[in-house]
Amino acid sequence: MTTEQSLATLQRSLGDPTVCYPLRPPVTSGCPRTSTDRISYPVEVDYAYDRVDPAMFATTTERSGGLDRWAPLLPPLAAPGLGEGGTPLIEVETGVFIKDESRNPTWSHKDRMNRCTVSAAVAAGAPGIVVASSGNHGASAAAYAARAGLRCVVIAGPELPPAVDSFLNAYEPVVLPVPWEARWPLMRRIVDRTGLHPVSSLTTTHTGHAFGPEGYKTIAYEIHQDLGVPAAVFVPTSYGELLFGIWKGITELRRLGLTDRLPRMYACQPTAAAPLTEAIRRGVPAAHVTVGQTEAYSIVSPVSGYRGVVTIKDSGGQVLELSDAQLEAAQQELVRVGLWTELSSAAGLAGLRTGHDFDGPVVCISTSSGFKNRSVGFRQTKMITPDWDNVRSRLHAAGIRD
Repeated sequence: MTTEQSLATLQRSLGDPTVCYPLRPPVTSGCPRTSTDRISYPVEVDYAYDRVDPAMFATTTERSGGLDRWAPLLPPLAAPGLGEGGTPLIEVETGVFIKDESRNPTWSHKDRMNRCTVSAAVAAGAPGIVVASSGNHGASAAAYAARAGLRCVVIAGPELPPAVDSFLNAYEPVVLPVPWEARWPLMRRIVDRTGLHPVSSLTTTHTGHAFGPEGYKTIAYEIHQDLGVPAAVFVPTSYGELLFGIWKGITELRRLGLTDRLPRMYACQPTAAAPLTEAIRRGVPAAHVTVGQTEAYSIVSPVSGYRGVVTIKDSGGQVLELSDAQLEAAQQELVRVGLWTELSSAAGLAGLRTGHDFDGPVVCISTSSGFKNRSVGFRQTKMITPDWDNVRSRLHAAGIRD
């Protein structure tokens, strides 16, 4: 562990940057001084940037060791890691790169977040963690809790995809599938009654854990090492934590004098659930929407958070709404270049394909593996007879001639 290397100093409100809190305990219910009954403002972690050694960003071929290499610009890493981070940046066509976060230990970007949030639970002496999630976040949190020797409670939605259900239960958390509207009230009650540390949001509009998005900054650090600063970054978006984390990482690079460029950030949401679009349209910190039907369950949310609004405004970016058909087309495009992604993960590429021109390279974030798709576990390939006429007919149907 590398807790002594952290240069984190305090927590700062995004609602009012003059409002600060000590680094511990982590703020898990939004900024108490700036939030209201209707809008909750998150806090972020501040650092002693004047003490950061820029040599930590020197290009290296060594990508093992997890997030520890970035410890000075992360909250104290009190929990052991699983080798998270160091994911590849793959050029799929000239100037278009995919940051493949499915290469993380639990096959999603959430591992970067949970290394930081579970570390907070360990440092706080909590007996365990609790998370509201039906997918990547829950499985990742359960894995990092197991690694740290903590109990884990996952409050899931009513319909877990079969593969994710098996994956999640493998870590032996307490899994509580409940109706969607019951998840957050139940989570707050569990936190109050048991002392478990919450690693997902407890608030009316999304705030989440103060330390979580700090882990996502490391995506920006890695992109910078591999490519420099791109012209734009397209990010699958629900609450906006990943979007904000990548943006914050890039702004830190500029603050440290390592770049003079900033990208435009694009939040890519399903049309069926686009609360960030509504918040930007109305000029409010966060918004609630009614969720429609979509297979992109990992980026579905009826509520947005202020982090997304900050990122879009500060970067001069845009929120893009995408249909399931657009997501499926992007997913198939990724398959054709050898990347099997969850449908939600294809939102970054789908956003780019809506039509944008840039003077410089573009990075699309792909957040998780295709085995998280709802359809996984239902399809079964049937055995065929191996006689040549049968095999040849199948080859010919695929355009392969003998």
